[in-house]
Amino acid sequence: MPALDHLSRAAPMRMQRAQGQASVSFRSRDGLTCLDRLFQEGCAKLRFPRPLGGDDPQAILINTSGGLTGGDRFGVDVSLTEGAAACITTQACERIYRSTGADAVVSNRLRLSAGARLAWLPQETILFDGGRLSRSLDVDLAGDAELVAVEAVLFGRQAMGETLRSGHLHDRWRIRRDGRLVFADDLRVEGDIAARLAPQPAMAGGRAMATVLFVGAAPERFLDRARCLIGPNGGASTWNGKLLARLVEETGLALRRRLEPLLTLLTGGRPLPRLWQL
Repeated sequence: MPALDHLSRAAPMRMQRAQGQASVSFRSRDGLTCLDRLFQEGCAKLRFPRPLGGDDPQAILINTSGGLTGGDRFGVDVSLTEGAAACITTQACERIYRSTGADAVVSNRLRLSAGARLAWLPQETILFDGGRLSRSLDVDLAGDAELVAVEAVLFGRQAMGETLRSGHLHDRWRIRRDGRLVFADDLRVEGDIAARLAPQPAMAGGRAMATVLFVGAAPERFLDRARCLIGPNGGASTWNGKLLARLVEETGLALRRRLEPLLTLLTGGRPLPRLWQL
């Protein structure tokens, strides 16, 4: 009995959580971009497929834990030296599973020197019922650096009949050029997500949405074509060296079919990573 009494007073079991952090930098040498430094820890891994032809080097970010839940922490730090060009994508859609209360925290930081060009193209994030995600994207651009960035979210999987009756999503973007804030965006939705999104004119029952940002020279040249590619369930605007697009679709597949040509346009016609192609 004394032994059992001791066990009853023991501290509650601490649940194991995933931790992953990666850091990668690229530099330009003799007009070509090459890998400079690489660090990876925990469940965050990076792989580098061989570029085809004149394609920019690619880095594929992998979460070996298979998804994120409350208390997990994950992130990547990407740096490009002057004149370097690269594309960062993910191996698959990220999955945010049911949480017991805490948020899964994803922190991504991008730093581009003058003349650098980066396409930040993670695949979609799937938010499951009860999932909680707090994600940030912080970008520092120098001089005439160019950025194309996308974040897409699927609110459950329609094909599986999933409905989000509870959950939390906070997506925070901060983009700076030469130390000055040029773009800030915060998306926050929580509680009965399905009920909250259904009556909104912007969603109109859609379960998939995306934000796309281009920061670079003369974004106006893309505007008319971008609006045509986005279609009626979204929009695009340009101002002060930026193009911002919002897309909403009923399914993830429909969203992907809109995103692929839009991202190809904004990246100057360069092919998307093979993992993106349907």
